[in-house]
Amino acid sequence: MARYSPTIAKLVAELGKLPGIGSKSAQRLAFHLLAQPQDRVEALAAAILEARRTTRLCSVCCNMTDQDPCDICASSGRDRTVICVVENPRDVAAMERIHEYKGLYHVLHGVISPLQNIGPDQIRLRELLARLRSDETITEVILATNPTVEGEATALYIARLLKPANIRTTRIAHGIPMGGDLEYADEVTLARAMEGRREI
Repeated sequence: MARYSPTIAKLVAELGKLPGIGSKSAQRLAFHLLAQPQDRVEALAAAILEARRTTRLCSVCCNMTDQDPCDICASSGRDRTVICVVENPRDVAAMERIHEYKGLYHVLHGVISPLQNIGPDQIRLRELLARLRSDETITEVILATNPTVEGEATALYIARLLKPANIRTTRIAHGIPMGGDLEYADEVTLARAMEGRREI
């Protein structure tokens, strides 16, 4: 095992706590940072601290923002009759990249997962229901949780809750990715692809 000074070892350990960063990547990042000029490292540290200090949840959609309401909720150019429900703020960024969806969002910050002791009260579901009760202009809720067991269960749970409210509830189609081969797709993906088919 490599031996480092305590400060380097601490830096490697902290970087290793980041998602997707293993011990080798943490070492590479640590030594990369240590090789940078002091001002670049200070700029990175300042950016992290500033983002952490100023970022909060939008009081409307629960997305991460540095202003309240967030840019999307405050925009007059968005379709205010449709809400797309996603699991986390990264999903909002992904949806915005396609430039197709013009409605609003609601970020759950997780999914229902009994195995991890995460129930409906641990995600931002209460805020969604309050939002739907207070805004009668909303005509559709698009459930865009991930195609996992937990994502599907969460979507079904929300759909059941919304049924009495008479709000159109839809689920995004999940299918074969571009460039993918049918032979490598699992049964659930193929079934979703068939369900989500459309006329051409």
